[in-house]
Amino acid sequence: MNAELITKYFQLTEVQQAQFEQLDALYRDWNAKINVISRKDIDNLYEHHVLHSLAIAKMVHFRPGTTILDFGTGGGFPGIPLAIMFPDCQFKLIDGTGKKIRVAQEVATAIGLKNCQPEHLRGEEEKGKFDFVVSRAVMPLPDLMKIVRKNISTHQQNALPNGVICLKGGDVQAETQPFRRIVEVADISQWFTEEWFLQKYCIYVPA
Repeated sequence: MNAELITKYFQLTEVQQAQFEQLDALYRDWNAKINVISRKDIDNLYEHHVLHSLAIAKMVHFRPGTTILDFGTGGGFPGIPLAIMFPDCQFKLIDGTGKKIRVAQEVATAIGLKNCQPEHLRGEEEKGKFDFVVSRAVMPLPDLMKIVRKNISTHQQNALPNGVICLKGGDVQAETQPFRRIVEVADISQWFTEEWFLQKYCIYVPA
């Protein structure tokens, strides 16, 4: 699997194409030093990590100027793929593990991402306001909402109202239950045909 998988689902500029193509060598290099992706999963980088992150881009097309907080980004997912896809938006990537944030910082710098600010910070410590908070299977949704609700801006500029968008797998019914009147659960396999995306979901909760 390589970067061509992304062009199967998204139209990219030459710059975006080049940035996505660079991710493979960069993550392999960093993964050999710091285990940010499961070693046995590095060959699936584009399907399991990059394209998976971009499911959020199928749920909402962020307008220029949108601000997004990636909560618990690890080595940069979903923040780095989304920052490549939306160069006119501003992304802040935070994680409580310093060495993982270092990887995200180094990768962002290496591919020339100007709209991406990784920072070693726990979610409870983040004081900024953002249009959206995104995350990838960091913690149960009710716990996540308790921490990040304070970070959602009241100023609206997207077709989708400000809120939290997270990527989850498996049975999500229990953790979405407290938000059943407002939550949207989208099946990622409606957008991406690879078998791995079965029972993978993009969950949106308006703030």
